[in-house]
Amino acid sequence: MAKIKSVFVCSNCGYETARWLGQCPECREWNTLNEETRNTAAESKLKGTSSFNNNLCMYSLKDIKTNKEVRYKTGMSELDRVLGGGLVNGSLVLLSGDPGIGKSTILLQICQFLGRDKSILYVSGEESYTQIKLRAQRLNVSTENLYVLCETDVQSIGEFIITRNPDLVIVDSIQTMNFTELQSSPGSVAQVRESANVFLRVAKTQNIPIIIVGHVNKDGNIAGPKVLEHIVDAVLYFEGDRNMSFRILRAVKNRFGSTNEIGVFEMLDVGLREVPNPSEMLISGRPKDVSGTCVTSVMEGSRPLLAEIQALVTPTGFGNPRRMSTGFDYNRLAMIIAVLEKRAGYYFSNTDTYINIVGGLKIDEPAIDLTIALALISSLKDVPIDDKVIAFGEIGLAGEVRGVSNCEQRITEAARLGFTKCIIPRQNLRNISKKTLDMIEVIGVTNVRRAFEAINE
Repeated sequence: MAKIKSVFVCSNCGYETARWLGQCPECREWNTLNEETRNTAAESKLKGTSSFNNNLCMYSLKDIKTNKEVRYKTGMSELDRVLGGGLVNGSLVLLSGDPGIGKSTILLQICQFLGRDKSILYVSGEESYTQIKLRAQRLNVSTENLYVLCETDVQSIGEFIITRNPDLVIVDSIQTMNFTELQSSPGSVAQVRESANVFLRVAKTQNIPIIIVGHVNKDGNIAGPKVLEHIVDAVLYFEGDRNMSFRILRAVKNRFGSTNEIGVFEMLDVGLREVPNPSEMLISGRPKDVSGTCVTSVMEGSRPLLAEIQALVTPTGFGNPRRMSTGFDYNRLAMIIAVLEKRAGYYFSNTDTYINIVGGLKIDEPAIDLTIALALISSLKDVPIDDKVIAFGEIGLAGEVRGVSNCEQRITEAARLGFTKCIIPRQNLRNISKKTLDMIEVIGVTNVRRAFEAINE
């Protein structure tokens, strides 16, 4: 007779214990241990025997052959950029993001391009055949090489993929998949882990790229065990507010490309549209002759990106002034305010301070420190910054402006979009070519106070 045992599994790292604990001993997270029931007979069957496999083969690296057509172009250059040039054969890609952000939409859209010469299997555990058909009609997806399978049994799906051998498989979503040998419910740590392992084996043995959709929890992290992110080859994350039209696709992990690249999309009634020039999009609609706004340049992979920083400084009505930031680290904002008070003589002790990065961007690059500081000073003194001025640089605790990388690329992008003056760290001046200096006025500064003075020169 099979024995049923109860264990507590951490939803964050997969740690198992026989009793409930408030804090996971492995990852130190609180209230993440959930109770699961296990069938010991099924578990032993799942693990299999411990006999050795004598049919293993090894190859010399020089003898391993690679196919020239190692990547699939998806038809969306922004998605290809994030993937590192396209979808790699035999890869397992995890696409995650908030509900309604556009995960299923973008996957169904790329089926129209890939379906011209490749067969695609779309496995859905959340929608019916009719619902998928209606969404495909809304997105104008009409390819005849797209096949839909509504099933949640991961073992049956794996056998079906091996039998039909499609060119691409899309699984929506991994949290709905069910491994029948396990007693826990779909979406649990064990179910997600084993389901991902099945798709991993199918992708590697059959050389079929598989894209799986993953949900996020209330904290914004990918739901399921952390081991899920270790299993897959690439983790793509959709960022942005559902109430805003722009979406940013970022690679958190990528074994076949850079993790610094981003793709920018706009959500329309007919699906997601690529934004080939995100800098122009992010700074469009800027207010003129208004204090507290300044433009910066950040590097996202190999591409410079211009973003508008807005600051609002008002007298506080409370004992403790409020500090709020959207898209920027709160602790770094507090540090910049402290530097401005101590080193530059601008006092924010009796004011509420708000920072916003327009367009839903989340930037953690230190190069925007100077722009944040200039926007704060502009709002505090109620002095507008010219809309043709751009600034970037890192601020140290001594109030100095430190150098940043890829300075010339940032300046070139600003000049291309019509900016006439650029405030940069002085130590970066010696690396700027004369050709770039002829395109735009570049002013090197050593401290924050000098940077604000240089704006009106």
